[in-house]
Amino acid sequence: MPESRRSRLTPTDRRTDVALLLVAFVWGSSYLAAKSAAVAASVLGVLLARYALSAVAGAAILVARGQLRPTRSELRVGTILGVTQAGVLIIETYGVAHTSAANAGVIISLTIILTPVLDRGRGTLPARYFAASALCLAAVGLLMSGSGGLHAPNSGDLLMLGAAVVRTGHVALVGRLTAATEIRPLNLTAIQTYVGTALFALPAATEVPKLAHAGVTAWVELAYLALFCSVFAFLVQTWAVRRTSTSRASLLLGTEPIWAVVAGVALGGEQLTGPMVAGAALMLGGTYWGQAIERDHRARYDARPAAPQPRIEANAAAGISTG
Repeated sequence: MPESRRSRLTPTDRRTDVALLLVAFVWGSSYLAAKSAAVAASVLGVLLARYALSAVAGAAILVARGQLRPTRSELRVGTILGVTQAGVLIIETYGVAHTSAANAGVIISLTIILTPVLDRGRGTLPARYFAASALCLAAVGLLMSGSGGLHAPNSGDLLMLGAAVVRTGHVALVGRLTAATEIRPLNLTAIQTYVGTALFALPAATEVPKLAHAGVTAWVELAYLALFCSVFAFLVQTWAVRRTSTSRASLLLGTEPIWAVVAGVALGGEQLTGPMVAGAALMLGGTYWGQAIERDHRARYDARPAAPQPRIEANAAAGISTG
C-alpha cells in the first residue's frame, strides 16, 4: 500500500471499518441463528421472543438516556414502519426456515439492487445498472438450483425472494417518512419493536409453552437475534456511519451476504454446490457493480443545481435493518 494511502487510514478509520464489518457479520449470521431457533421454538415463537427481548433492551437504553417519551412524529412513523418491518420479518423467517442460511442471506441482498429503482427523485438509472440487476436475477436462479441441479425453486427460496421485494418497499418507506421529519433513530427503532411485540403477541400465544421449554441453545440464539442482530448492531452502525463516508459504509455493510454464506457453511454445516457457488459470486459481483453505478449516478445528479429531493440511499437496506 502506498505511504500516502496508508497515512490517510487513521486508527479511528480502522475502528470504524471494523465496527461496520462486525455489523455486517452479525446481520449475515442472523439467518443461521433464526433458522436454528425456529426448529426449537417455531417461527412465530422466534419472532415474539426476538421482538420482546429487543423491546425490553431498547426501552432500558432509552430510560438510561432519558429519552423514553417519543414525539408524535416518532409514534406515527414508528407505528407504520413497525407494521411493514414485521411483514418483512415474518416472510424472511419463514423463508430461512425452509432454505439454507447461505441462500437466504444472498437472496435477500437483492434489496440493495432493488431499492434505488424506487428513487424516482434522481431520474432514470443508467442502462448499466439494469445490466447489473440482470446479473443478480441470474444469480438467484443459480442459487435456487440447490444440490440436485436446476429445478423449480423451493418454497424457502421463493419466500426469501418475496422478503427482498417487501424489504425494498419497507426501505423506500423509511426514506419517505423520515425525509422531512426530525426523528431520533433509536426512538424509531424502539417503537418498531413495541409494535412488533404487540402484533405477534396474540398469534404466537400458543407457542409460549414451546418457548418456555426451549433449550439453552435456542435461548442463546434468540438473545443473539434480539440483542446483537437488532439493538447492538443498530447502535454500532449509527456510531460508525457518522464517522465515515456513505460509500465506504455501503461497501462494508454490503458484505452481509458473504458472512451469511460463511456462517451457513462453517457453523451450520451447509453444503454448497458448483451452481450455488457461482450464484453467490454472481450475486456479490452484481450488487457491488450496481452499487458503484448507483453511487456515481447519485453523485452526478446531486451535483446539478436543483431543489432538494427526498433521499433513499442505496445502502438504506442497512439503515434500519430487518436482518
